[in-house]
Amino acid sequence: YIISSLMYIHVTMKALIVVAAVVLLGCASALQQPAATNQFPTRRSILSLPPKAVIAAATGASSATIISPSTANAAKPNGLILDKSSESGLKWADAKQGTGQPLKPGMLASIDYSMASTVGRQPQIYTTKDKGVPYRWTLGDGSTIAGIELAILGSTGNDNSIPPMLPGGIRRVIIPANLGYQSILNEKDPKCIEGKDIGPIPPKNNSDGGYQRWYQFYCNPRIPYQPDIVLDIKLYGKR
Repeated sequence: YIISSLMYIHVTMKALIVVAAVVLLGCASALQQPAATNQFPTRRSILSLPPKAVIAAATGASSATIISPSTANAAKPNGLILDKSSESGLKWADAKQGTGQPLKPGMLASIDYSMASTVGRQPQIYTTKDKGVPYRWTLGDGSTIAGIELAILGSTGNDNSIPPMLPGGIRRVIIPANLGYQSILNEKDPKCIEGKDIGPIPPKNNSDGGYQRWYQFYCNPRIPYQPDIVLDIKLYGKR
């Protein structure tokens, strides 16, 4: 009887060992299965590109692949070369050519823009897209950073490498600090509010955090260095 019991226990233990081995092999096989990769869409509006795409275009040495704006009726995604003005340091590329006559100093300009920084964990700062409130000002009145006016009016004199924008056009520009908000830090008592300092400045009362991100990069007296600004600009005609 004792011998039979021992044999039964021995057989049972062997069966348990076999079951355990099968379970372990199944787990190992599951672990070796490759994880599914996420598929991202390839057509996105230039005014709503994700931050990584903005930074990829901003940090390219001389060119970057950006995607044509579907909202601007562009036919297909295409690679755009970011040209650089030798005198101003502004980089620019047209995603869509406009039509009509270029604007002149003294005329009213109206744009939608998406703003991002070339640094930070959240480079995207603010956009007027889909908010129904374009940014408006009179060209040459001193209320707007020089980089935007240069992008719209084009360069003149010895540095005529930047053509003016035409109404309906969309242009990406990468603006160095000296053509951006650097003048704010030279003020004795900067207000850092739209209408009080050089714009455009995101609305302070918005809940999307755009103003806080803009302030951190471009109106923070504790950080004298200002990174380049990435702007996607859509120029409107008379509205």
